[in-house]
Amino acid sequence: MAGALIRLLAIALACTAVLCAQRRPNVVVILADDLGYECLTCNGGQSYETPNLDRLAAGGARFTNAHVQPLCTPTRVQVMTGQYNVRNYVGFGQLKRGEVTFGNLFRDAGYKTGICGKWQLGRVAELPGQFGFDEHVLWQHTRFAPRYPNPGLEHQSQQIDYSGGEYGPDLISDFAVDFVERHEDEPFLLYYPMILPHFPHQATPDSDGWDPTVKGENKNKDDRYFADMVRYMDKLVGRLVDKLDELQLRDDTLLLFVGDNGTFRSLRSKFGDKTIQGMKGRTTVYGTHVPMIASWPGKIAPMVVDDLADSTDILQTICDVAGVEVPDALPLDGHSLWPRLQGEGASPREWIYCWYSPRGEPLKEFAYDQRFKLYRTGELFDYRRDPLEQAPLSAAVEPAARARLQAALDRYRDARPTGLPWPTNNRGKQNAPPKSKGR
Repeated sequence: MAGALIRLLAIALACTAVLCAQRRPNVVVILADDLGYECLTCNGGQSYETPNLDRLAAGGARFTNAHVQPLCTPTRVQVMTGQYNVRNYVGFGQLKRGEVTFGNLFRDAGYKTGICGKWQLGRVAELPGQFGFDEHVLWQHTRFAPRYPNPGLEHQSQQIDYSGGEYGPDLISDFAVDFVERHEDEPFLLYYPMILPHFPHQATPDSDGWDPTVKGENKNKDDRYFADMVRYMDKLVGRLVDKLDELQLRDDTLLLFVGDNGTFRSLRSKFGDKTIQGMKGRTTVYGTHVPMIASWPGKIAPMVVDDLADSTDILQTICDVAGVEVPDALPLDGHSLWPRLQGEGASPREWIYCWYSPRGEPLKEFAYDQRFKLYRTGELFDYRRDPLEQAPLSAAVEPAARARLQAALDRYRDARPTGLPWPTNNRGKQNAPPKSKGR
């Protein structure tokens, strides 16, 4: 009898070991709002405190050449769909109905999916579910309400207005922590597009000027609070990492952190021997260059990655990590960063392409590598030496770079689908008609 029990116990232990070995990894994608590359201390920034992100970078992969779109909605569309805006972008604050996102792909693969933070992708209540998310707590979903002190948020599309001195980022952080705790025994995807440290720059609960009675976006705002907001953003990232550690999930979880565009233009930050003015919304390098960190203890060794990476790479990367199948019919533009993160050599990306008309403005279209940027208009810049793009290079200079980047532009010359409307603003109107549509 004892021998039979021992055999049954051994079988049970063996089955448990197999199940543990087969556990699919969790994925957490954090998107900071208005955070340029120069803001993180680990990147060389000197104006702000980011100890939790610095620790993640020290123990994982810190990217030095990660780029996104110059503005929030265009980046969010690229992150979630893995496609350049030329293929599917229809307007500010919108994601075209019927698009397939990483939320759809992960949910179809059996993952529990959650999103918390800034939505800004359409005001229809059902959209988060249609784009693949089982659960959500969002700001700027079906309405625009205050986001910081006494915010207006939406829980599963139910509007909730807070008036007891609550802080919006804390409430969203509460959901993130609760989500991973409730789903610790099943694979999950958490997409956490933070609302920090976006304008208006208001005091945080850790600021000397915190006032829990403030209501509205135009009260008690000052750029001096931006440093407090960066520090608080970092604190909330640390809170989520601590919860993953507490639940013993860190070794089963890929955490990817990235900014959504450059820093707000009124801000100036110390970076090495330079002072960098934020260039959010501009197509210069300070508008697109953002921090990116990939952390997964035991799977990603400490490294600095100088390869080019962009926002379309995120979908392909996390699908590769999780073994989530991507339909062949999806015209993805991203490259998986997973081989590079495993130490298997440089990524295949030689250039990044940008199609940028966020609210229907005259199109800016360009391709760039680690040094040169070529616009569809023919202007070529050495943006490492000329980051503000004040002196285009003459036509006879750098013919190899010009030819390489022109080939990239030519690849997308006819990529915009016939009949896809030109981008509009969030009220459905164009600010200006397109002059050439990039042709």
